[in-house]
Amino acid sequence: MPKPIRSAFSVEGEGEPLFLIHGIGASRASFAGLVPFLKNDFRCISYDLRGHGASPMPKPPYTLDDLVEDLEALRAELGIDKAHFAGHSLGGMIGPAYARKYPQHVLSLGLYSTAAFRTEDDSAKVKGVVAAMRAKGIPQVLETLKDRWFTPEFGQKKPEVISRRMQQVIDTDPDVFLSVFDIYAETEMGPWLHEITQPSLVLTGENDSGCNPRLNKLIAEAMPNSELVILPVLRHAILLEAAEQVAPPVLSFLKRHRQG
Repeated sequence: MPKPIRSAFSVEGEGEPLFLIHGIGASRASFAGLVPFLKNDFRCISYDLRGHGASPMPKPPYTLDDLVEDLEALRAELGIDKAHFAGHSLGGMIGPAYARKYPQHVLSLGLYSTAAFRTEDDSAKVKGVVAAMRAKGIPQVLETLKDRWFTPEFGQKKPEVISRRMQQVIDTDPDVFLSVFDIYAETEMGPWLHEITQPSLVLTGENDSGCNPRLNKLIAEAMPNSELVILPVLRHAILLEAAEQVAPPVLSFLKRHRQG
């Protein structure tokens, strides 16, 4: 059994609890644009994954189960019995994996900009990025990711947001970054997503190359109680680029699946 860490976290708002799970080389600040839209109706709990932000950094490599157990430890620490869970990218894999192991605590799930049912070619591409980072160094390969994450229009309008996100990756311990990127590249939820019966919102950007509508349609079809939203134009960094577009479908979904 992995030994969970005590995660750094923030709580904002009132209402049913909602755990927000960020992606690779990011932090709970990923949700800073989204939380203002949600906090009047939900108690938003964002936290830093192990090795990220202000959370402890056990020696990598990490496993998906480590990340699930860290989330369970945080839920237990806060004394929350049932909550909504939503994650972006790698966070969109941690949430369903958590729901599979601890279904009794999950009211609903959000899978934002994540991937499953990758073809051999899809898998080769994402594993190729990790291999290139190992061979050449993370900063050297980051430029290619920037174009996958953000639209060119946003790049012209808000270059400082992109610079900050790139710096955040560079500031992440490289062994941590590559370890969580491995989890993202090697996790395949396809064989078990049908087991997740909680209401689930599957949401991605129209032009997200790695977590594209093709894969997200398959995710939504596999989950018996899901709905699919494709946000026009956007690429991978939907939370940083367009929280105001993400918020309406997310809030609508969460309100419909409140317990109370």
